Amino acid sequence: MLRENKPRRSGGRRRAQSDAAKPVRTTDYVNLRHPFQPQTVFSDDEIANIHNTALRVIEELGIKVLLPEARNTFQKAGARVEDEMVYAGRDIVTAALQTAPASIRLRAANPKRALNYENGAMLFMAGAGCPNATDLNRGRRAGDLEAYVETLKLAQTYDVIHMLGPCVEPQDVPIQFRHYEMMRAQLTHCDKPMFVYSRGSEQVSDSFEMIRLALNLSMDDFTDGVWATTVINSNSPRMLDIPMAQGLIDFAAAGQMSIITPFCLAGAMAPITVAGALTLQHAEALTGITLAQLTRAGAPISYGGFSSNVDMKSGSPAFGTPEHIKMQIGAGQLARHIGLPWRSATGAASNAADMQAANETNMAIWGGAMANATLTVHAAGWLEGGLSFGYEKFINDVEALQTMAELCVKPVGSDAEIGFDALAEVDPGGHFFATQHTMDRYQSAFYAPLVSDLTNLGAWTEAGAKTSTQRATDIWTQNLAEFKDPEHGASAASNIEAFVETRRQQGGAFPQE
Repeated sequence: MLRENKPRRSGGRRRAQSDAAKPVRTTDYVNLRHPFQPQTVFSDDEIANIHNTALRVIEELGIKVLLPEARNTFQKAGARVEDEMVYAGRDIVTAALQTAPASIRLRAANPKRALNYENGAMLFMAGAGCPNATDLNRGRRAGDLEAYVETLKLAQTYDVIHMLGPCVEPQDVPIQFRHYEMMRAQLTHCDKPMFVYSRGSEQVSDSFEMIRLALNLSMDDFTDGVWATTVINSNSPRMLDIPMAQGLIDFAAAGQMSIITPFCLAGAMAPITVAGALTLQHAEALTGITLAQLTRAGAPISYGGFSSNVDMKSGSPAFGTPEHIKMQIGAGQLARHIGLPWRSATGAASNAADMQAANETNMAIWGGAMANATLTVHAAGWLEGGLSFGYEKFINDVEALQTMAELCVKPVGSDAEIGFDALAEVDPGGHFFATQHTMDRYQSAFYAPLVSDLTNLGAWTEAGAKTSTQRATDIWTQNLAEFKDPEHGASAASNIEAFVETRRQQGGAFPQE
C-alpha cells in the first residue's frame, strides 16, 4: 500500500505545471550500436586454430562447387580444380579477405533508413523464408502474396526491424513471375534496405532493374552503395550449389551485398562439437567470400553463420540452446579475427507462439548481442524451425527487440540524474511518485511496453484476461488497418509498371537450376 509523503520542500507550484510542458519520450531504433563489449568462448589461440584449420579444409579437403563459371574463377586465381572439387590455397583466401570491405553502406528509398553495415552496428531482420503463415484469426496456411505483403507492412511498421527480408513465400504467384510481385511490394510499401533472392541471373537482373526504375537511379547511383542484399546458403557440408554460386557472382559484379550463411547443425551436417561445427561454417563462409572477391575485388560481402545443434533423439533442429549461443559468440570471434561484419540468427523450433518459442528466440537474441552480431536474422516471427511466420510471434518478438534497443541508450550518472534532493525529500518508508524529480521525468523516464500488460489481476480480468498472444492479435490487426505506404510508394509502382508488363509478356524469368 502506498503511503503519502510529507515533502520537506515546497514545490507545489512547480509540480502543478501542465503535463503538456513535460518532455515526451522519443526513441531512435534506426541507428543502434552494441552497448556491451563482445563476449568470448574461445581463447585467441583457439580462434586462430579454428581459422587455420578452416583454411586447411579448403586447401586439402576442398569444396564442391557445382557452377562451372565459379570453378573457372577459382582456377584462374590459382586454385586446383578436379572435376567439381575446388582446392583453394590459403594465399588465395587471405588475399580475398584483404579486399573485402569492413564497412558497407546500405542504401534505402528513405535516406533516413540508410545504414552502415559494420562491426559495432546492431541490426535486426524479421523471420525470413517461411513457406507458411499463421495467426490466431486465420490459422496456419500456405504462404501467399497477401501474407507476403502483410508481413512486409509489419516489418515496415517497426523501426527496430532494420532490413527487409522475405518473411513469407508468395506461393500463389507462378515462380517465373514471383520476383516481380515481391519487388513491387517492397518498393511500394516499404522504404528500408531491400532483399533480392538469388534464384538465377535473369531474376536478379530484373530485380535490380526494378529498383533502378522505381527510384530513378542511374547506374552510378545504383552502384554507389548497396541497394539490395541477398542471403547465400552453402550446402553443408562443403558444397556450393549452382544458384548460390551464381548469386555470389551476380551480386558481386553489380556491387550489391551477399550475406554468406552456412547452416551447420552440429551432429547432422556438421561435427557434433561447437569447435568442429564452427570450423566447417568458417571454411564454407571463407569460400563464399573468396568467390565474391575474385569476381570483383572490394565487392560488399558479409561473413555469416547460422549454426546450432540438432536434437539427437529426433534429428530436428534446435534453437536458443546453450550450443547455439556458444556458436554465435564463437562466430563473432571469428568475424573479428578476419575483420569483417557478420550475420547471426535467432530461431524457434516451437510449433506455437508459446513460452518455448519466446525462450528460444530471446536466448538467441541475447546470444547475438553477446557476440556483437552486425545483423541478427529471424529476429521476429519465426516458428517451427522456419516453416511458419507467426503474426502474434512477430509482435511479441518486437517487444523483446525494442527492449534490447533500449539498452543502447546508456544511463547517465550526473548529479541531476542521481537526484539527491529527491532522496532527501522522501521520508523513510515513503514513495517517490510526487517528488519534483519524478514529476519532471515521468513522461519520458521508462520504456512503454508494446504488448506486455502491467496491470494487476483484477484490471487484467476486467479487460478480458487476454494473454500476450491474444493482445498481439489486436496489435497486428491495428497495424495493418492503419498502415500507410511511404511517400515514394505510388510513384515507384508507376515507374516499374511498363517494365513488369513487358517482362511478363516475354515469359518472365525462371529460377536457375
